[in-house]
Amino acid sequence: MTPSDQMIFGAAARRPSNGLLGPVVWLCGLIATLVAMAVGAVLAVVTAAAVAVIALIAAVLVFFAGVAMRARRAMTRRNRRAGDEVIEARKEGDAWVAYGWERTGR
Repeated sequence: MTPSDQMIFGAAARRPSNGLLGPVVWLCGLIATLVAMAVGAVLAVVTAAAVAVIALIAAVLVFFAGVAMRARRAMTRRNRRAGDEVIEARKEGDAWVAYGWERTGR
């Protein structure tokens, strides 16, 4: 073992693993690894479910925004009449006089 290996691995690299507690330590390490993998898998599933719920809520929001915009366009088309954009104006002296400018229903 080189000196750099001793610095990297520390005292664990010099300890013999064939002692009485060697298999117990190995089994505890295996159990800890399996528990860590299970926790990671559960967290991944929870995260994926949260992303799916957020995407579903966003899709519903976009759908209702589209329905609202379509309803707003339909209402503005119904409120207009065919000749509302064009008014009649006549110049009298130095001023213009417009007819048809008054809105009904006021």
